[in-house]
Amino acid sequence: MNRFLFFLVSVHIAYCQINPLDVEIVRDKFGVPHIFGKTDGDVAYGLAWANAEDDFETIQSVYLAGSSILSKKIGNKGIGADFLSQFIGSSELFDSLYEKKISSEYKKIIEAYADGLNNYAKKYPEEILISELFPITPKKMMLYAQLQLFISSRGDYWIKKILNDDIRYEVNFSNDRGSNAFAFNSSKTKDGNTYLAINTHQPLEGPVSWYEAHLCSEEGTNIIGALFPGSPNILIGANEYLGWAHTVNYPDKTDIFKLEMEDKKKGYYKFDNEVLKLNTYKAKLNYKLLGLFKIKIKKKFYKSIYGPTLKNKNGFYSVRTPSLFNIGGLEQWWRMGKSKTFTEFYNVLKSKQIPGYNIVYADRNDTIFYISNGLIPKRIEGFEWKEAVPGNTSKTLWNETYDIDELPQVIQPSSGYVYNANHSPFLSTDEQNNPDRNEFSDEMNFETYDNNRSKRIKSLIDSFDKISFDDFKKIKYDNQYPRPYHFSWMDINHLDKLDSKNFPDIATLIENLQNWDRKANSSSIGAGTFLMLYHRLYKYYNKIPEPKIIPPSTLILALRDTKNYMIKHFGKLNVELGEYQKLVRGKNELPSFGLPDVVTAMHSKNYKDGKVKVVAGESYIELVKFSKNGVEIESVISYGNSEKKESIHFDDQMEMYLNFKTKKMTFDRDKIYKEAKRIYNPK
Repeated sequence: MNRFLFFLVSVHIAYCQINPLDVEIVRDKFGVPHIFGKTDGDVAYGLAWANAEDDFETIQSVYLAGSSILSKKIGNKGIGADFLSQFIGSSELFDSLYEKKISSEYKKIIEAYADGLNNYAKKYPEEILISELFPITPKKMMLYAQLQLFISSRGDYWIKKILNDDIRYEVNFSNDRGSNAFAFNSSKTKDGNTYLAINTHQPLEGPVSWYEAHLCSEEGTNIIGALFPGSPNILIGANEYLGWAHTVNYPDKTDIFKLEMEDKKKGYYKFDNEVLKLNTYKAKLNYKLLGLFKIKIKKKFYKSIYGPTLKNKNGFYSVRTPSLFNIGGLEQWWRMGKSKTFTEFYNVLKSKQIPGYNIVYADRNDTIFYISNGLIPKRIEGFEWKEAVPGNTSKTLWNETYDIDELPQVIQPSSGYVYNANHSPFLSTDEQNNPDRNEFSDEMNFETYDNNRSKRIKSLIDSFDKISFDDFKKIKYDNQYPRPYHFSWMDINHLDKLDSKNFPDIATLIENLQNWDRKANSSSIGAGTFLMLYHRLYKYYNKIPEPKIIPPSTLILALRDTKNYMIKHFGKLNVELGEYQKLVRGKNELPSFGLPDVVTAMHSKNYKDGKVKVVAGESYIELVKFSKNGVEIESVISYGNSEKKESIHFDDQMEMYLNFKTKKMTFDRDKIYKEAKRIYNPK
């Protein structure tokens, strides 16, 4: 360890460009860091230090995954990530593009952020997980970003499908998490102001959970928002001029190619009139035998003209997605946060470095905007691109993606609003202003469906002629299913047609569901019954053919399973949602609102004593109002801004969050300093 610390000190002396005295971290009463510095590099250094104070373990874990050594920390569970980060070739991509494609301005940001983490590790060596990870470098940071963007493009989904010898595309319950975003301009608001709701549904803990911060430099950065652990800049949020939200979108961003191997020449495949060599690689992995013995193993993979390739019992399959060829996603987010006008923001989008995500935007000039953003390949017609396509012809080898202005988008609709809830981009405002589906290639495979959240949001918006900020909040915190149910992955509306008289053993449950107001309040018996039924449907779901209309017979079986579960664990049939579903943090266990695919969505997993705990859903919420007086921001996070159990900010926002309350945030520097609980330099 002493040699390691000496190395860290040497690296700091050689590369440090930041004077910690030029950086101030100002903690407010909720522990949110307001970071002030002369330069953007100063602020990045301070962000690294502050985030490390609150969650150094997760930051290290994400970089361990990107560096292919996560298994050294968490054992065999980390082997998948370690393999994937080598399979996608992110190290080679970084080496080939970093100097050419990353600007000198952004290099200063990531170098300063890395320096902040290394200095934190030098001061607190007892918090280091794996010494091999250090020193943190820009490369190690970007390797993880590359891995995460590949996963967000559903690359990992197809890897699993190939390895499982099943390359059919399917929809499943994993789509029940979702996010919401909507914006209103003055033609729809009562006070003539512009509103933006940032409402992502993410895991509440771990590598893709949110961390809130305010970043302010003398070089034009001044933004309040959230980021994932280990990110050197804000990913969603608002500055004094504009703001944006993301929701996950599902156009077809990733393709699978079945290679035609050459029979007479092992290790070669056919491509047009050529025979090409399939390059072989071996991922180096750490495996624990019987949980005791550490051994090194190697997993073979390949690379074709299409991209990284795997073999299963049916042959060789290559994966190709635009995220395998870009490393500038983090820089694009940074530049989005520094934009001051819509034109600047839109021009940043044209850099085409972020491979996906819907964007809902609003600004102080009363502009609202929606786009189904993504790097979508320009594919030739005539192939079934949602399945594996032939990997023996240049016809399927795409090399271009659609430009930003070729994607579905809406700017300044006469309706005065835009919204997205992970549903179709062709249903993003009113009928008059929606993008026309016929103007986009079928090979782009955009979503065409609604879901419960999108139906409900649209219905609520349409119920108002003009919307006040209180109305805006009510829409955001709505927790009711529409009638009929409108899940995009299944149809359970036979529930409402069951006659309880025909099923006396489960009549109470049927009546509880049919008489329920469909609100996901923690005190609701109907909501408790529904969630337990929903969880009991899991085991039947895959057996039901498309289009996944759940028949009465299956609902009856699942309701009987639900009854047995209730009696076993709760001793009664009238169980409130909050008795079954808990928000858990340390020793804190509180009844929780929320159901899958309501606006205030929650996703829960088994906990203890028959109960479940929330693991994803409502996470970071930021509500923004742009007015003539400036920008007003309210926010809340599910637990608190620290992952340290001993911190008062480990769970100090839970009650507020559960009661649909928010805290005021401000750009006013004098107010921030006046109300600060702690002011210090990161050293």
